[in-house]
Amino acid sequence: MMRVCFAPIFLLLYYTPIWTGMDVLARASAFSMIPLLIIFELTDFFDGYFARRNGEVSDFGKLFDPFADIMLNLTLFICAMKSYDRISGGYMPVVVFVLIMYRELSMNFLRMVASRQGLAIGARKGGKLKTVFYIISGFYFLLIESAVRLGIGFGEYTALLHHIALGMFIICLALSYISFGDYLKNFASVLKKEM
Repeated sequence: MMRVCFAPIFLLLYYTPIWTGMDVLARASAFSMIPLLIIFELTDFFDGYFARRNGEVSDFGKLFDPFADIMLNLTLFICAMKSYDRISGGYMPVVVFVLIMYRELSMNFLRMVASRQGLAIGARKGGKLKTVFYIISGFYFLLIESAVRLGIGFGEYTALLHHIALGMFIICLALSYISFGDYLKNFASVLKKEM
């Protein structure tokens, strides 16, 4: 629940300096974005760890945990489409975000159909790998963005750093569809029963 509540707060924290153009807010956000994201990613880790350790894994948790992940990750990706530095633009093209969003909405639909049949689709290895890469890519672009907001320039390496971010987000896109294909392969019978 903390991750779900945190998502719109993070969006405001990221975008308020862009909307207002206030350097003081940009600097404040630069010092707070990564630590806050670390805290909320740790809540995800400890939530899963203690649920498994204490035998408290539930069907609700299998549905709500990926939902919370996606709320936070899609919010992070919305942020990646803009930068405080208006010249360099964003880190993730809109088309990449839209394709990832389509995948996540489709996965959510598959989970809803499965839940109608009393089946909770938990995370598979491909889905976990995708989520880990989402997080790594998010931290990478936030590191660059935080430096931008603090006025730290990268000179001739700026374009290279942006290209690396783009490459990472394209890998996120590929992993998201590969893992979705795996879910479809393993849970195709769920959809067939509803057709």
